[in-house]
Amino acid sequence: MSAKRGVEFLKSIAEYYGKAGGHDSLTNVFKVTGGGDGRCIGEFRVAKSHLNAAGTLHGGFIATIVDHVTSYALMSADSHPGTSVDLRVSYMSPAKENDDVIVDAKTLKVGKSMAFIDCVLKRKSDGSIIAQGGQTKYVNFKK
Repeated sequence: MSAKRGVEFLKSIAEYYGKAGGHDSLTNVFKVTGGGDGRCIGEFRVAKSHLNAAGTLHGGFIATIVDHVTSYALMSADSHPGTSVDLRVSYMSPAKENDDVIVDAKTLKVGKSMAFIDCVLKRKSDGSIIAQGGQTKYVNFKK
């Protein structure tokens, strides 16, 4: 695995976006633990600020994590980060404050113009799926 596409590359991307300000700064809690060559694995702890009125992990926060982490996985496949064409999330079980969540995103295919990336979020304590999703991205840009 080349250094450009490995874990250190992924960590630098996540750190950059986490410090970028605005909406992107929501992802500053995500810590890369593995990946490279089209995959990004990491985790975060659910904080009070991530909860909805019902006291569970907010769907919008989950969608933001899916958007970012799938993009990191795509960039580690030596692709342009692209522009989202489709972002999808299926919510399967709730996460509560202080739950540790593992995120695993995999680049399925990078074509000439489109890329396809899937992602799953699991509760670290029992492996149950909290949400799964992914996105399709337009990637036909000059590097």
